[in-house]
Amino acid sequence: MRLNVLLVDDDKLVNEFIGETLQRFHDVTTAFSGEEARELLDKSSFDIVITDIKMHKISGMDILTHVKNNCPETEVIMMTAYGTVQNAVKAMKMGAFDYLVKPFSPDEIELVVNRAHEYISLCNETRRLRAEVNEKYKSMVGNSRKMSEIKEMISSVASSRSTVMICGESGTGKELIARAIHYQSNRGDKPFLKLNCAALPDGLMESELFGHEKGAFTGAIRKSRGRFEMADGGTLLLDEISEIPVGLQGKLLRVLQEREFERVGSTMPIQVDVRIIATTNRNLKKEISDGNFREDLFYRLNVIPIDVPALREKLDDMPLLVNHFIEKYCNETGKEIKGMDDSAMRLFMKYHWPGNVRELENFIERAVVISRNKTLGAGDFPQSLVLGKIEDKGGEFQVGMTVHDMEKKLILKTLEDQSGNRTRAAEILGINPRTLRNKLKEYGIKE
Repeated sequence: MRLNVLLVDDDKLVNEFIGETLQRFHDVTTAFSGEEARELLDKSSFDIVITDIKMHKISGMDILTHVKNNCPETEVIMMTAYGTVQNAVKAMKMGAFDYLVKPFSPDEIELVVNRAHEYISLCNETRRLRAEVNEKYKSMVGNSRKMSEIKEMISSVASSRSTVMICGESGTGKELIARAIHYQSNRGDKPFLKLNCAALPDGLMESELFGHEKGAFTGAIRKSRGRFEMADGGTLLLDEISEIPVGLQGKLLRVLQEREFERVGSTMPIQVDVRIIATTNRNLKKEISDGNFREDLFYRLNVIPIDVPALREKLDDMPLLVNHFIEKYCNETGKEIKGMDDSAMRLFMKYHWPGNVRELENFIERAVVISRNKTLGAGDFPQSLVLGKIEDKGGEFQVGMTVHDMEKKLILKTLEDQSGNRTRAAEILGINPRTLRNKLKEYGIKE
């Protein structure tokens, strides 16, 4: 990215020298007085201003003040003679990015400008990410009491480093809440990494979390950093935390307590500063009583609990959610659909929503893509919504069927309804993908 640079010095030779150095990579404008520089700043925008401190009438300090008051996103680099370095230090306290002491070489100029370039790029990326998250945060649509409480909680906990446990059914927006917490915190410009604990085989999870040394196990042909190391300074989201093997939970507990760990195959501790956010759709207290989850780890993770309501528990938000998703997919497809009629809305209000907001969004997306009407009606949605339940091809579940047979029929029908998409079927069923894989294996269905 080429930057717009404004050079300000009443010495023509200095301006020519710096201009020739920078113009290969950036667009350079020259001013020979503070008055001329201020006029240019009022007319145009610049990424960097490089200004001499000592000039007649309007000094470099005046230019710095003008920039900070009127162009806060512009970085200022001061130029000063050796005897007036104290003024440059004062300028730094006023917000200057850096300073150069005359005489300086082309390499010194390029080094300082490149550092400013990197800083500007980072600031732009941070602003982009924050805008993106704010836009996603707006998609947490809802004015119900429960949603308002969650939004207040996000604002309250974002600035802390405490661990957060987000509980709720699949499809309720737990990851969206985790991202909102991260990007509203002072870690917002640092990494946000996610590990889906349900999607990894037990044998790979330790390496994914903590990394490994070359030769630590068969197939470890090179050293690898884990998620904790990569997320240093930022946030690590442990999605479906209940799926972490019991044998690995002790090592995770140590990281939370001592903020250090060792890579697999190493005894050298690595210190990290990572905020942990965990999510689960299971009752962890029941998992503790069943011996599947450590109680001490639970209390270490559950410092700040956030319970996300199921969609059926916040039906007051249904009209807002429906209109939000209709608008979203109309913008994507270029269609003009005004909304949903009363008959379809009544169906939505009566449906159980096992897949929650994610299922609702899928229904709306499909309807917007397929419908030829200006208003969505009951006929634009699948039969499972119209009937309010999932049926199998043979009809209703019959008295005399075993629970095992009913479960099998429900799983296979849901998988069929989702065109074989196992991840989506698992979300609708309220189970994790690993459980679904095990069930299908039990039924003799291969990958």
